[in-house]
Formats: sequence, structure tokens, C-alpha cells
Amino acid sequence: MDFSCRWWEEKGGAIILSPKHAPDIPDDSTDNITIFTRILDRLLDGYDNRLRPGLGDAVTEVKTDIYVTSFGPVSDTDMEYTIDVFFRQTWHDERLKFDGPMKILPLNNLLASKIWTPDTFFHNGKKSVAHNMTTPNKLLRLVDNGTLLYTMRISSRIQDLRSED
Repeated sequence: MDFSCRWWEEKGGAIILSPKHAPDIPDDSTDNITIFTRILDRLLDGYDNRLRPGLGDAVTEVKTDIYVTSFGPVSDTDMEYTIDVFFRQTWHDERLKFDGPMKILPLNNLLASKIWTPDTFFHNGKKSVAHNMTTPNKLLRLVDNGTLLYTMRISSRIQDLRSED
């Protein structure tokens, strides 16, 4: 059995050994920040973001939506155009199920690097840039059933690859 070692300031600085993935030590605190932190710590303990959800079983279905905020300029000579979009992806990761007082956890964009995210690309994109004005323009939400919603703002220069018959 694997054990995790935790330092608990709330318990007088005691070092506590507990089985991994076991419920955390009961606490009288109902502070949402404390609960939120404990849920995240438990979810990421032993999580390998290099492995896609359901590896070895079924394929991971990723649903996508694109909301176009601007289109253009269009270059007839280069056969390309530029678009700005909000690109949204949704998928299910069984490893990220949780029980808590909230149904949806709003996560900051730094957590996106700690969980598996789809390696999505635009097939005919010549150059795509994720917006980073002040902070990365990304939104990550985790639903208690393990469903993730990942939205980012992207500008892309795209080549028109229509075949000419």
C-alpha cells in the first residue's frame, strides 16, 4: 500500500501518514478555499498528464466549438485569411472525478499544464497564436463527473487549400 506524508499546520504541525487516495483528515473547516485546495491536491496526486484519458480502452472523444470573433483580412494572392476565434474543447477524464460541495471547479490556466489536454491543430493553419495579453486567454473548468471545458482565444492565419478541378 502506498502512503503519502503530509505536513498539517492546522494540526499543530504534525506529520501524518495516510494511505494515498484515502479521504483527507476530517476538518471542521467549511472554508471553500480549503475544500477546493484539498480536492485539487487529491486529484493531481499520482495523475500523469502524459497519458490520455482511457488509454488502452476506448478513444478519447474531444468535442470542439469555434466562435469566430473576426474574419479577415483575406489575401487573394496568397490564398490565405486570418481569423480570431474562441476555441472550445470538451472531453471526459475519469481520473478527475471528485466529490465536493461545488459541482464545477473553475481552474486557472496554470493547471492546464498539469492535466492532459488535447494536442489540437488547424490542418491548414500557417501560423496560430494563443492570446496572452496580461495573462493567457484561457478558461478551464472541471465538472464533478470528470468532464473538462477548455477554452482559449486564438488568432490564426489559414491557407485556403481548395483543389482546383
